[in-house]
Amino acid sequence: MMMDAVNTEQAKSRLYVKETQCPYCSVQCKMSVEELAAPVAGQKVAEYTVQGVPNKASQGRLCVKGMNAHQQVFSSERLMYPLIRRQGELEPCSWDEAIQTIADRLQQLQTTYGSDAVGVYGGGSLTNETAYLLGKFTRVALGSKYIDYNGRFCMSAAASAGSKVFGMDRGLTFPLSDIPKATCIILAGTNVAECQPTLLPYFNEAKENGTFIIVIDPRKTATAAIADLHLQVKPGKDALLADAMLKVIMAAGLADSSFIQKRTTGYEQLVQEMESLNLEQAAKACGVELDLIRQAALAYGEAHTGMIMTARGVEQQTDGHMAVRHFLNLVLATGKIGRTGCGYGAITGQGNGQGGREHGQKADQLPGYRSIENEEDRAYVASVWGIDPALLPGKGVSAYEMMERIHEQEIRALLVMGSNPVVSNPNVRLVEEGLRKLDFLVVADMFLSETARLADLVLPVTAYMENEGTLTNLEGRVLLREQGRPAPGETLDDWDILCRIAEKLGKGSLFQYGKAEDIFNELRIASRGGVADYYGITYERLRNEQGVYWPCRSVDEQGEGMLFHERFAHVDGKATFTPGASQGWDDVSEAFPLILTNGRILAHYLTGVQTRRSPALAARELENYVELHPSTAARHRIRDGEWVEVQSAYGSFTVRSRIKASIREDTLFVPMHWGGIQNVNRATRPDLDPFCRMPGFKTAAVKIQPLRLV
Repeated sequence: MMMDAVNTEQAKSRLYVKETQCPYCSVQCKMSVEELAAPVAGQKVAEYTVQGVPNKASQGRLCVKGMNAHQQVFSSERLMYPLIRRQGELEPCSWDEAIQTIADRLQQLQTTYGSDAVGVYGGGSLTNETAYLLGKFTRVALGSKYIDYNGRFCMSAAASAGSKVFGMDRGLTFPLSDIPKATCIILAGTNVAECQPTLLPYFNEAKENGTFIIVIDPRKTATAAIADLHLQVKPGKDALLADAMLKVIMAAGLADSSFIQKRTTGYEQLVQEMESLNLEQAAKACGVELDLIRQAALAYGEAHTGMIMTARGVEQQTDGHMAVRHFLNLVLATGKIGRTGCGYGAITGQGNGQGGREHGQKADQLPGYRSIENEEDRAYVASVWGIDPALLPGKGVSAYEMMERIHEQEIRALLVMGSNPVVSNPNVRLVEEGLRKLDFLVVADMFLSETARLADLVLPVTAYMENEGTLTNLEGRVLLREQGRPAPGETLDDWDILCRIAEKLGKGSLFQYGKAEDIFNELRIASRGGVADYYGITYERLRNEQGVYWPCRSVDEQGEGMLFHERFAHVDGKATFTPGASQGWDDVSEAFPLILTNGRILAHYLTGVQTRRSPALAARELENYVELHPSTAARHRIRDGEWVEVQSAYGSFTVRSRIKASIREDTLFVPMHWGGIQNVNRATRPDLDPFCRMPGFKTAAVKIQPLRLV
């Protein structure tokens, strides 16, 4: 039963969605969706108008994705009831059968292979309530250590770097409204003009105020177009570039000695180790003229106020954790944090990429950013959940490592919620082979995604307009998204599905919630006293105040928009420098002479499951492509618009060519939003960052060739 089968019934009354929030990026823009007219004969869906609603983050702005987000909700491809696989085919079944089947199969497998035979794979677009409950469900209802989520591929490098350097992780250490107050801004590995378009006006306002903007990116993106200086760095050399800039700042006497002495540790060792860095050699390795590096370093070092923001370009590397830390050395060395117009920001990607990594759906984490390996943290959370701490499993493994455990058949069953791992993981051939080996695969989704097509059971879930819950945007502001329309067909909220399964597993007494707010109130208590403390945040406050920053330790606090004004989150109150110069990745060879990198484009989001089902968005980019420089195209005899094959040591994919002079000659860029033969992750490498377990999405050695008969 797909969406068009229920539209007629729902259209009997005029529908207004007064206010909701965009389901896409981390800005979390507010919007209203209004039905203009009910469907007429022969017309499957009504017509709608969408308008931005002012809130403190987006100021009422919407991008093209937000303007068309409602199209996924009313798509004819929406799943309306559970599907179960019989004789190799998916066919409809009741919720009773679906939930009972899940409980029976999981219990059978755990009886045979142990509790850890079942894994759970979550997502950074789930609400805080669902993300929290997913962690509790895995550890309490299933008793398994195996849970991680797709945010491992998004924010893990910046999150782990912030925790090491500052003592805590929050996307932005400053409110968005501070951006126009900076006199110099470095945007490293981020294309906000396409990935978070409603942020661009903040930077345009900064430009009007005279802010000097530096963009670090291998491509001349729409964001680079607004820059005063563009450093077109070679992929994999971001950390080395940051080191070179720091050495220029040190040599120019621009380090803030007072800030360093009072508020940091480790600077002396860093100075000693930086002595061996040769600027000319570093510039050559980065592929950036030394004069441009000097200009960038002096502009930032001399500025009275300044910000550095990174995103996936810097972070999705096998040294992404260290790359971020080396940019943070620049922040600390110049004392540009904890005051107006200053700070560091990791520009979160997914809609709840911030909240989704705070409350327990990571392999090593408990709610409130607590550690599952800390005995006090375990005891506290266990007391909130009403269980013996000894029953809490230990630390699991990262998202891709879960796929390896599946391939090795250590994990025999998997529940996927809010994610599409067949498209989003590196080395997707191994991933797909592993998922096909599973004894039991359950996927909860709005659509038959590439992963759902492999499932034994597919569970239909509500869309963003149809459920209630909180999300935390990139600046750490917790926002309430209220339900705007009834759930269609037999769709259920994700958290409701978890509670029903827990009931059948005999754990129902620990999952007694009547609504999302009940879960949030438990989350508040579970996070109390943790780094990500939500205790002072309530639904009532969120309705009245348009969001509240965390940490917020009591209902009398306003929350902290600006972090680290007086002290950092380490016990001694100081931030930590990161010693050691980095050389970065460089594995190109005669066989694979080019560097493959990937990323987002304006019209699509994540693996494209939602945006490819929006007619307006799909029409903008119907198929995937590879962007390459004219010289590279000429060298490989490739014509614009023809089919080409890109191959690495791990696999290959086929897309059309798009020849552009805006990319480095040694680099290929491919969007990440398509599956199948056009999936760029068929060629990405599965090597992992040793600190945060981030795969090396942004750097793979490849070759390219045209696909034609003559």
